[in-house]
Amino acid sequence: MIFTDIYMDLAKRNVRLHFLRSLLAVIGIVIGVFAITSMGIMGSALQVAVSGDLAEKGGQLSIYPSSSGMGVFGVSSEKKLITEQQLTKIKKASGKNPVVPYRSSYVTYSTKGKESYASIYSLAPDDLPRVVELEEGVMVRGGSRALVSSSIAKEHDLRVGSRVKIGEEGHEKSLLVAGILKDSGFGAGISTYNSIIVADRLYDELEGKANGYDQVLVMVRDINEIDSVKDAIEKSLNSRKKTVEIMDMRGLIESINSIIGTVSLVVTGIAGISLVVAAVSIFNVMMMSVNERIREIGILKSIGVKRGEISRMFLYEAAILGFIGSVIGGILSLLGGGVLILLVLQDISFFFSPPVLLNVVWGMLVGTGVCVLSGVYPAWKASKLSPIVALAAE
Repeated sequence: MIFTDIYMDLAKRNVRLHFLRSLLAVIGIVIGVFAITSMGIMGSALQVAVSGDLAEKGGQLSIYPSSSGMGVFGVSSEKKLITEQQLTKIKKASGKNPVVPYRSSYVTYSTKGKESYASIYSLAPDDLPRVVELEEGVMVRGGSRALVSSSIAKEHDLRVGSRVKIGEEGHEKSLLVAGILKDSGFGAGISTYNSIIVADRLYDELEGKANGYDQVLVMVRDINEIDSVKDAIEKSLNSRKKTVEIMDMRGLIESINSIIGTVSLVVTGIAGISLVVAAVSIFNVMMMSVNERIREIGILKSIGVKRGEISRMFLYEAAILGFIGSVIGGILSLLGGGVLILLVLQDISFFFSPPVLLNVVWGMLVGTGVCVLSGVYPAWKASKLSPIVALAAE
């Protein structure tokens, strides 16, 4: 054990003596660690972002007709509606929890000479504050007024008081923008992305009056009661025949996290190819180091150095290269991951979540571990050399 420091010094000396070769090997590790860690950071940030958005709505139950397929943003692709009778049963089964029925469709809208498409939602004025928030302006109470999403407002440079025309050409209706919606993120139910919200009467004028609703949201105040509320609605509406589907946000969170995790794992695996290449480079460097130091190995063995100590000397060298490369790669991945989060999520706060930052630690550990493993065989080969053969080598 008294030779331990000497072995570390010998490993450091060999790295310095072959600086260029060591530098190239370190660069390979830097690239590998940077690639897998940056992808891991992005994947974890996506999971944190989606989970955060959905967790805020974890107490919501989304109810829609069972025979209708689910389209974009949870809007049913068929116009089978939840009837007033079914709505009454939902309210009764939900107890004191607020129930928000709404209708939805797609419309053509135009403003400042530009035409586009958006989702349109119809809610009772009293229900609006329960499901949406405003960046500016006021809620609609009726008349030819509308709330528009922040994405539409930014795209067309709209302000409170701007005008938006809705409907096909020749049957357009001019609406006054009463408020700009705050982005509520991803989730089932009402989406505040690329959407317009109007009061019930105006929606009937635009889309025609209908005796029912496309979807109903139940805002469960106590998340611990969500299962009992869900069961009560199931018994009330689906006891004889399945008439409605009930979406629990918790299941959606698990499904989306699973999908993001799988995609992230695949992308990280692809990025990991660069780390495999770096491991081959480290293996090659270590084999060259063993071949160049055969006489040194013979001298060490002749003075009583054990096999394990010879192996340790070469493993130290591999660990030094791996540690330096992993630290540099980890630091660079902090910058790269931060840039990716800004570009994709446009919110750097996700970067500082512990699950996201933990990827840097894991990336550095994996990088160092791969290098040490790459040095195992060369170290074993060095330890197996015969002292006589080693001393006789040129």
